[in-house]
Amino acid sequence: MTMHERSIVQQLDDLHSGKYSAVELTRHYLDRIQRHEALNCYITVLEEKALAGANAADSARAEGQNHLLGGIPIAHKDIFCTEGIKTSAGSKMLDSFIAPYDATVVAKLAAAGVVTLGKTNMDEFAMGSSNETSFYGPVRNPWDTTRVPGGSSGGSAAAVAAGLCSAATGTDTGGSIRQPSAHCGITGLKPTYGRISRWGMIAFASSLDQAGPMARTAEDAALLLQVMSGSDSLDSTSLDEPVPDYRADLTRSLEGLRIGLCEDFFATGLEADSEQVIQEAITVFEQLGAKISRVALPHIAQSIPAYYVIAPAEASANLSRFDGIRFGYRCENPSNLEDLYSRSRSEGFGEEVKRRIMIGAFTLSTGYYDAYYRKAQQIRRLIKIDFQTAFEQVDILLGPTSPQPAFKQGEKTDDQVAMYLQDIYTIAGNLAGLPAMSIPAGFSSKLPVGVQLIGNYMQEGRILNAAHQFQQQTDWHLRSPGAVGAGD
Repeated sequence: MTMHERSIVQQLDDLHSGKYSAVELTRHYLDRIQRHEALNCYITVLEEKALAGANAADSARAEGQNHLLGGIPIAHKDIFCTEGIKTSAGSKMLDSFIAPYDATVVAKLAAAGVVTLGKTNMDEFAMGSSNETSFYGPVRNPWDTTRVPGGSSGGSAAAVAAGLCSAATGTDTGGSIRQPSAHCGITGLKPTYGRISRWGMIAFASSLDQAGPMARTAEDAALLLQVMSGSDSLDSTSLDEPVPDYRADLTRSLEGLRIGLCEDFFATGLEADSEQVIQEAITVFEQLGAKISRVALPHIAQSIPAYYVIAPAEASANLSRFDGIRFGYRCENPSNLEDLYSRSRSEGFGEEVKRRIMIGAFTLSTGYYDAYYRKAQQIRRLIKIDFQTAFEQVDILLGPTSPQPAFKQGEKTDDQVAMYLQDIYTIAGNLAGLPAMSIPAGFSSKLPVGVQLIGNYMQEGRILNAAHQFQQQTDWHLRSPGAVGAGD
């Protein structure tokens, strides 16, 4: 088994035992990144910084300073500010922006000893489900390079799947960690809203955005979540709650665990082969001692329309700061202030971002606020109540992550409704602020299929436990994509 096929936990054991050094591990990843540039996973590769960080990790270990993630090479989604490094959010608008500080997530991981390999490609301002809206071009799915990796954290998902980093950070506003994790055959977790600080994370929709880990295994995700979580005085939405040891309960038996199947997730839209994969995953959980029952989420069908009112409304407010004056792209030779605003934004933003800004501005405008935005928030509340009612009957919910495996590049770019429906199973978790994760569960037409686990508030440990036990019984998370040879 080559270095990049090892989990983070295994790599840490190797580093501690002296099997290889952090510098050797980092060089291995940098070489792979260079060989697989065609996947377009990275916007910025930080070779010198990474090697310097690896040297520091080796020196610290030699002096007996064993940081929790010392020497582990990871990548950050290019939505997290990183001091002195370009942070673009996948947009022409921020192509020249050099962040003056580290996001809290970046700072916490750095303090734990990680090595930063670079910044990963993403849908522009995290708006997309295919990683085709990036100013830097689409990311390719390593399982089939003619297909999308999912989005918006597609660069991070593809990089982990292709063995171009040990793990990566992602963000999830409507499924942007879980959906690309499913399409690329990796493990991705969106925690409870507020569990991880959003400070230094470029905002899309502030009441929905949440950072999370993307890795090969649930155990690795638990380790990363341990470091990333916690209250932050710089983020008023972060939760002032103690951070549990997420690895402590991973080995707990699932005997008697109550798993609910949302009937609405299986009603329409789910591809037949993907449904078969989910049914087989359910059987594994039953063999592990879980009790399966069906639950109803009556308002789940309204999650897509509610989301595509709320998220664009918040985006229109957040992105108004990009005016061509303070930072970001500025048009050339504006004739007046109005021309400066208009051309800077029309030239700096891509089509999908402009589309959502206009939708959001409309729904917040006088005469339409009550009809659209207020109504969407009322539906959001009903969805939250549905989940709370369900969690009175079950411990976790299980269902598909995506209605189909990764689709072909360009297949849905001209059909926005079809594109938006790719998040039909994930959006409700963001509207309710619940923890949820996707884990590899099988294949459909040689493409990965993910199963989604949704937990109650602050119950990340419970879904990580279920995911880990599932991964102890299956090997889907160990499979490597054929488009990128495992041993190359």
